[in-house]
Amino acid sequence: MSDQIKFIVDSLNKEPFKKNYNLITFDSLGPMQLLQVLNDVLAEIDPKQDVDIREETPEQTAKRMLSLLGILKYKPPGNATDMSTFRQGLVIGSKPVIYPVLHWLLQRSSELKKRAYLARFLIKLEVPSEFLQDETVADTNKQYEELMEAFKALHKECEQLKTSGFSTAEIRRDISAMEEEKDQLMKRVERLKKRVETVQNHQRMLKIARQLRVEKEREEFLAQQKQEQKNQLFHAVQRLQRVQNQLKSMRHAAADAKPESLMKRLEEEIKFNSYMVTEKFPKELESKKKELHFLQKVVSEPAMGHSDLLELESKVNEVNAEINQLIEKKMMRNEPIEGKLSLYRQQASIISRKKEAKAEELQETKEKLASLEREVSVKTNQTREFDGTEVLKGDEFKRYVSKLRSKSTVFKKKHQIIAEFKAEFGLLQRTEELLKQRQETIQHQLRTIEEKKGISGYSYTQEELERVSALKSEVDEMKGRTLDDMSEMVKKLNSLVSEKKSALAPVIKELRQLRQKCQELTQECDEKRTQYDSCAAGLESNRSKLEQEVRGLREECLQEESKYHYTNCMIKNLEVQLRRATDEMKAYVSSDQQEKRKAIREQYTKNITEQENLGKKLREKQKAVRESHGPNMKQAKMWRDLEQLMECKKQCFLKQQSPASIGQSFFLT
Repeated sequence: MSDQIKFIVDSLNKEPFKKNYNLITFDSLGPMQLLQVLNDVLAEIDPKQDVDIREETPEQTAKRMLSLLGILKYKPPGNATDMSTFRQGLVIGSKPVIYPVLHWLLQRSSELKKRAYLARFLIKLEVPSEFLQDETVADTNKQYEELMEAFKALHKECEQLKTSGFSTAEIRRDISAMEEEKDQLMKRVERLKKRVETVQNHQRMLKIARQLRVEKEREEFLAQQKQEQKNQLFHAVQRLQRVQNQLKSMRHAAADAKPESLMKRLEEEIKFNSYMVTEKFPKELESKKKELHFLQKVVSEPAMGHSDLLELESKVNEVNAEINQLIEKKMMRNEPIEGKLSLYRQQASIISRKKEAKAEELQETKEKLASLEREVSVKTNQTREFDGTEVLKGDEFKRYVSKLRSKSTVFKKKHQIIAEFKAEFGLLQRTEELLKQRQETIQHQLRTIEEKKGISGYSYTQEELERVSALKSEVDEMKGRTLDDMSEMVKKLNSLVSEKKSALAPVIKELRQLRQKCQELTQECDEKRTQYDSCAAGLESNRSKLEQEVRGLREECLQEESKYHYTNCMIKNLEVQLRRATDEMKAYVSSDQQEKRKAIREQYTKNITEQENLGKKLREKQKAVRESHGPNMKQAKMWRDLEQLMECKKQCFLKQQSPASIGQSFFLT
């Protein structure tokens, strides 16, 4: 206890209290002074408590201090039976009660300040359920709760920023570095401005550059937004396709519940499985075997160098050239039977590819369906384990929902009755506390009177007894008055509550009817929406199928048109070549010399002889040029030397003619 008092005195002598107490003066404080000290400490924690206790009654002081201690989560020593003694000691300023409270408050002052600050915003106001039925009150309460959650989030962020470890020195260094960078950038900008000012129309160019930068930023933002919207659209389309497939499967399962439909479905599955086993899987197995054999062959061969790769590339090119030649020869033949067979072969290959693609799609959808069925079974098992009952479906679920609604209405009524009882219980409990406090104060006054009259004697004079009896009768009268007042107040409150209930009863009935209408309308809207979605999904699927068919037919039509045009061109080329060949044969066979001269063979032979004669002449000329090349080069050199000699003589003659210019040039040098 002495350590506790010492800690209290030391804490009160420090900032912000500065009481200048010692152990003797603090121990000699009276009850009112102790309560004032406790009130000062509470006012330091919560500024709202800064009042003079002499200006309020002891009951108000005790109520205010108890409410704040409850907010600060102070737990008095002892069990629940000691709560009454704690309240009594707090009212009368008992030292055994106030000293632990002061010690606890002064030990945790910073933490309690924070708690008191948060309590101003986070203590929720309890609104009765009957008032929450009003829409304005419910909306206001909802806004109040949302603001409270926002305050919690902001306070957490503030605390995290405080404890994040940012020091003021680092922030100042960063600010100074940023300012230096800013100055450097400003200098660079000024230099660039000076350079740009010399250019013509620099203002217009700057404006255009600014607009270009803005448009680029806008383009980047739009591209990012477009990508996000594409992703959202892709996810939405995938989700829509999954839901449509589920809806179709469920509709088929619900509609085709007859034996004939089941037999048809089984036959389709048997056909699909037989196709997979007899055609698709053997082809895939054969391709995998070929690929494995090829890979084993590649692994068994020795490592190849660059020269080997070049040889293989040359061989591949040769083979490709041979293949192209064979294809050209085949097309030159232009056999009609072979062309028809190629068309049929192409159609068969297209159909087989489509069949394989559809089989793969069907296999993937079956796998998805199996996985979804497994998930549904897992979810049903989880619900069965959690609740112990089967999952409700259809009419059973509707009946269950109607039962829940009826039970919820009964629950609301019972809850309202319980709230009324709680309110009455709170009023009675408060009156009981007030009466107990008054009784305790009277007993305390009696004890003080006995101590004043002397400790040795316990008997009182008749006057004191009469005075005490008079005081007791007055207190009883006051009690009766207060009880009458309280009962009248309770009656008034009950009458007001009944009036409010009667006033709100028709409004609540109308509200219930409107809620039922709203539920019916929402159900109808959901049904219409599902019908619309199903119809739209069916039309969309039909449209996509028709589009695919049209696309395939257009591709086939384009292929056929290209083949038709190619064959027409080849036919025309061949006809021209055939016509030229027949004309050539006629001209070559005919006995007329003029016709023979018109023949291409004669023209080519004539051109060949002319070119041969021209080549002989050119060779002779080349030979003569080679023989005369050496002497001609010597002669050209001699002419150049003669030119230089004549130029030199000319210069000498000019120098002899002008001696004055020579003297001037000499002095200048």
